[in-house]
Amino acid sequence: PVQEVKENGVEKQIDPADALGYLVRGHAYRDLGQYQRAIQSYDKAIQLNPDFRLAYLNRGFVYSGLGQYQRAIEDYDKAIHLDPDNAAAYVDRGLALENLGQINLAKEDHKQACKLDRKFC
Repeated sequence: PVQEVKENGVEKQIDPADALGYLVRGHAYRDLGQYQRAIQSYDKAIQLNPDFRLAYLNRGFVYSGLGQYQRAIEDYDKAIHLDPDNAAAYVDRGLALENLGQINLAKEDHKQACKLDRKFC
């Protein structure tokens, strides 16, 4: 069976066993400002594929946007563990760390992001 997201003109059909489908649905909900639904979709993607770096990264982004910085950091940590060369994960974790007042750790993440990708310098 296929599930659909139809709200504000957004339609995403997904197979219930497809982690990528849940990631895409999460993006649709995020773009609509339905953050809890986005988190639920990312949760399902992670349940189906526990090594799905993009699901952790995007769920962390939503948590950060909700001010849940510690939860965001946990997701960014997992994304970095799965792909230590992903500069964007370091940037996002650094921003979450800054919001928690952990400036020195944030600076280290920004330095690492810059080393990995000069566009973050």
